[in-house]
Amino acid sequence: MTQVRRWMANRGWRPFPFQREAWRAIAKGKDGLVHVPTGAGKTYAAYLGALAGLVDRPPESLAVVYVTPLRALARDIELALRAPIEELGLALTVETRTGDTSSATRQRQRTRLPHILITTPESLTVLLSYDNATSAFASLRMVIVDEWHELISTKRGTQTELALARLRRFAPDVRTWALTATLRDPVLAAQCVVGVGREATLVSAAQRRPVELTSLVPERIERFPWAGRLGLAMLPRVLALLEDGAVSLLFTNTRSQAERWFQAIIDARPDWHEIVALHHGSIDREERARVEGGLKTGAIRVVVATSSLDLGVDFSPVDRVLQMGSPKGIARLMQRAGRSAHRPGETARVYGVPTHALELVEFAAARAALAAGQIEERLPLDEPLDVLVQHLVTCALGGGFDPAELLAEVRTTWAYRSLSRSAFDWALAMVEHGGASLSAYDQHHRIAAVDGVYRVTTPRIARFHRLGIGTITADATMDIRFLRGVRIGTIEEDFIARLRPGDRFNFAGRSLEFVMVRDLVAYVRPSKVVPSLTPIWSGSRFPMSTSLGSGVRMELERAARGEWNDASMELQAARPILEEQARLSRLPMGDELLVERWRARAEHHLFLYPFEGRRAHQALAALLALRLGRKSPGTFSLTVNDYGIELVGSAPVATEDLLHPDVLSPDGVVEDLTESVNLGELAKRQFRDIARIAGLVFAGYPGVGKGGRQVQVTASLVYDVFARYDPDNLLLHQARREVFEQQFELARLERALARLGHSRVTIVDIPHPTPLAFPLVIDRLGSRLSTEQLVTRVQKMIAGWQQ
Repeated sequence: MTQVRRWMANRGWRPFPFQREAWRAIAKGKDGLVHVPTGAGKTYAAYLGALAGLVDRPPESLAVVYVTPLRALARDIELALRAPIEELGLALTVETRTGDTSSATRQRQRTRLPHILITTPESLTVLLSYDNATSAFASLRMVIVDEWHELISTKRGTQTELALARLRRFAPDVRTWALTATLRDPVLAAQCVVGVGREATLVSAAQRRPVELTSLVPERIERFPWAGRLGLAMLPRVLALLEDGAVSLLFTNTRSQAERWFQAIIDARPDWHEIVALHHGSIDREERARVEGGLKTGAIRVVVATSSLDLGVDFSPVDRVLQMGSPKGIARLMQRAGRSAHRPGETARVYGVPTHALELVEFAAARAALAAGQIEERLPLDEPLDVLVQHLVTCALGGGFDPAELLAEVRTTWAYRSLSRSAFDWALAMVEHGGASLSAYDQHHRIAAVDGVYRVTTPRIARFHRLGIGTITADATMDIRFLRGVRIGTIEEDFIARLRPGDRFNFAGRSLEFVMVRDLVAYVRPSKVVPSLTPIWSGSRFPMSTSLGSGVRMELERAARGEWNDASMELQAARPILEEQARLSRLPMGDELLVERWRARAEHHLFLYPFEGRRAHQALAALLALRLGRKSPGTFSLTVNDYGIELVGSAPVATEDLLHPDVLSPDGVVEDLTESVNLGELAKRQFRDIARIAGLVFAGYPGVGKGGRQVQVTASLVYDVFARYDPDNLLLHQARREVFEQQFELARLERALARLGHSRVTIVDIPHPTPLAFPLVIDRLGSRLSTEQLVTRVQKMIAGWQQ
């Protein structure tokens, strides 16, 4: 450790207590997790401990694997890991292995890996699929898993757990350390990463990195908030803040919002074109790398970004962060705030920019949650069998496996700690011969037992499997290129399918004209005409988290009690709209469910405000429609947002029906949801991702992948075969379970129903939609009107109410 400490001293650094604690634990051969705020120095807490061991005992082959969830981070991580090696003159090699690594380098790494390897969960799994995996990883001393909070509650996290279990079999003395921030339960997170039956050491920093949240308050508070304009009314305030030239990151929650904000800034300040940039996951990798480089050198002063810049790239020059619209979660806000002043001990500064007036209440709730240290829990997944099925083929490729030994190995992971022998045997049968219903198809005979050891016996299966390794799934996309072939990025098929040649749209900060689609590539040309379209990426809207929803209810109760003297600046700014809500209806208390009724011509509208987030409200709306319909037959159209639910029917809902205890009971939730929604169709769509992960459908070769509709059709055929001939297939059960857990947030819904069942229900008849109801009305109208028609309709509605 002496040389490592000398290197830090030469840089003018003094190790923090948590770094020294981690080094001592690593020197003693312990496993664990470093849980400290973003920007506090956790990378060197684990890595320098590993490096000290390499100085004392120089390795001859691979010794350290550093796993990062984003391959875009690999360049910066490699620079950070190389620095002490080069300055100390150590004879150690550091290389990266990701999807961006050249084929020549990957081929060389097949036979000789560096001493220190930086990789992603997917690329690590690919390496485990080669027949020399046992010898390649036998010398491994430590695995470091970065940004564990981003992996733990995903299938990528489960894939990482399985890879770590495999590495422990190849190198029994290997140590595992994870690096994380913003976790509610670091003890559980530590146990997940080190494995079942191993002691997990938790290293935490005593100091908390302060997060300073300042909200930009609109000059005029709208009586009827409308989120449809994505907050561009705040553009003058944002431009005034950016005028000082400080390096700023503007985070949005969707790529569409990022595109619009970037274009609005450029339109307002054309002279800023060289210093303002756009960054999101659909933009070509080379352009993203250019933007990241410009941030570091200071050539780029403002970047509009999505979560593509949330994680650990060390952009030290960033002075401040702006959150455009509600962050929808406390952990996300902390992570994004941590991008500013990304240095140990520095205060992270973030500005909240509301996209509509009610988001001021969300920012007030976020500030209170930050002060109290309340963040959302991230729980590991439990037995995703599609990931296990994929892993079995990986292990069969990577030297083969004995079933009993592999089952014992898999059970050392947290995700599969309770895996039954019958479930394991079912997964084994799926990859051996396709299970009960696919045995007639040769492509599903992927492994075979040879002298008691299961292996992949055909090069074709090996090739297809390696191409499909991973758990990242997304909606169908296609490349978007200029006519001369230069790639701009990716775009969703559904958006392109609605375009006609000559239509113009914004993408990657450019005005483009659609020309044609050929071989699953959308070709465009530059346009000088201002476009009216911006791509919309499905699935990119974050639901409001449980912590934030609870905070919003508390802030509204504070306003309902008239506690304005101690209220935050955001709540004070929102006072006019909250008082309007109280005048037309009321402000709900924390233990109260507010229900508003409004009659408009022949339609009867019912508004309820649980403040439980969009996904839980989708399920709750369907549940309420079913249960109310049982009492008084009728049909409803449903609209939801993060705050509430709107049910529209042709007949009024009786007061006694609304107050009936069965309506909000948590009993029979699964059965009633199954009856109220088309679960089969939802499960079939969910099954597409499960089938791809499990290797039941092939998504195509790189650059010539199948269209999303083709993949969906193939997966649907497999689903139908299972449903007809193998109804007890465990992947069908998993698809239904994931619909409940992911699309409906079943656990949150059940907790919400338990809370609402004990809440006071207050019913108010209103003359017209209140500030809380108005966004729901707009969402419903916006689903069937163009933007221009919607604006005209909204203006007429408001004018009529104000007379």
